[in-house]
Amino acid sequence: MLLARLAEVSREVAAASARSRKTALLADLFRETAPADVPVVIPYLAGRLPQGRLGIGWKLLSRTTDPAPAPALTVLDTDARLTALGAIKGTGSQAERARLLTQLMSAATADEQRFLLGLLTGEVRQGALDAIAVEALAQATEAPPADVRRAVMLAGSLQPVAEAVLKEGPSALAGFRLTVGRPVFPMLAHTAASTDEALAKLGPCAVEEKLDGVRVQLHRAASEIHVYTRTLDEITDRVPELTALARQFEATSFILDGEILALDPATDRPLPFQDTAGRVGSRVDVTKAAETTPLSPVFFDVLSVDGRDLLDLPYRDRHAELARLVPEPMRVRRAVVSEPVPAAEFLAGALARGHEGVVLKALDAPYSAGRRGASWLKVKPVHTLDLVVLAVERGHGRRTGKLSNLHLGARTADGGFAMLGKTFKGMTDAMLTWQTERLGALATADDGWVVTVRPELVVEIAYDGLQRSSRYPAGVTLRFARVVRYREDKRPEEADTVETLLAAHPEVRP
Repeated sequence: MLLARLAEVSREVAAASARSRKTALLADLFRETAPADVPVVIPYLAGRLPQGRLGIGWKLLSRTTDPAPAPALTVLDTDARLTALGAIKGTGSQAERARLLTQLMSAATADEQRFLLGLLTGEVRQGALDAIAVEALAQATEAPPADVRRAVMLAGSLQPVAEAVLKEGPSALAGFRLTVGRPVFPMLAHTAASTDEALAKLGPCAVEEKLDGVRVQLHRAASEIHVYTRTLDEITDRVPELTALARQFEATSFILDGEILALDPATDRPLPFQDTAGRVGSRVDVTKAAETTPLSPVFFDVLSVDGRDLLDLPYRDRHAELARLVPEPMRVRRAVVSEPVPAAEFLAGALARGHEGVVLKALDAPYSAGRRGASWLKVKPVHTLDLVVLAVERGHGRRTGKLSNLHLGARTADGGFAMLGKTFKGMTDAMLTWQTERLGALATADDGWVVTVRPELVVEIAYDGLQRSSRYPAGVTLRFARVVRYREDKRPEEADTVETLLAAHPEVRP
């Protein structure tokens, strides 16, 4: 497949507003895709490089190269060139990277150059493409959509399913089964504004603590034990506590779903998420790390036990199986509720114990792995801040020509501003158009990528919490920041301060 065709579809999908149109475009593309091209086409469509980050900075990417007059690059040729580029190390690597990047861009048409730039900067944004791609694959191969979704769930990725079904047809879907030792995408929750709203939608349900830890799947098949994260990365060698724990359970074959988190030994309250993430991410002296920052597992679901696939069982039955397998101290705190007051009281208790909020779960729902099912609803407080825009980055893909990614700052004691992070989330098309014009008028510098602006525009930002960060001057950064609205009624000197923010989150004070 020519890269030009993929770039064309990516552009058209980004421009399409209707889900049906996006699905049709991808279905047409899949009909043209050879099985051998799938390992490149699938990640490229999602805006990812199969090689991961290649370490190419904006200085190299900002160089202009005359485009090729006609398309000739294939997706496999492009992938091979990027693999070679990413493998360069040592003395003279910068010059050699520049040479290979120039060669690649010279072989690309103008449209292909724009697409490649988006891939290399992580700026290919086309909406919820993973779910749409699943529907499109079903449409292209005339396979039942539910069967394709389940196969992707069980395979942990669209790629192997696409390769198999494009090569063998819909009958290949039967080959994808729940297998201990092979991770599946976890079931996710939608958001509800309150426990009252969630209860009104679900009726009698279970309410559980929402933990601010690292989502894990614990797999055991006899003596073989594996631990996977939410993104299906294996971390078995980094969490010896879990491998030891798995051997204590009576069943010798199971898949458990839960979270691990670090607790304060004095208070038994959760430590900041960054402490847990840092411990899980550490690969050095794991034994010592386990002693100094032990991880506590909390399980809330079971997908398989003793060779039985439990995915289609109602949640109440899966929890009964979980209770038989896992001792209560290692199960999530929960209650079954049918009235608003007990649900609200449970939420208040969870927050008082230092947790993020709660998840309400329908008792009769199966485990819909890899999807945000309407049967799981999370409720947690939303924090907001009034911050000042310090700079903005130029957009790519669907946002080409717009000023997109905001650099956000809070006031400091000396009258200046400290950057707390960035966000491109929560913006409507109208907001993007407005802020491009407004921030363009406030520009004081422009390096071709980042536009520095006079700190005059206040924006209301919602965020889920703070975490420590050495990248930013205040020592902290916002988690999951998104734009609520611009506050033209506020002056910069009325924006929130760093001290106010830190006082609201004493657990992460640097």
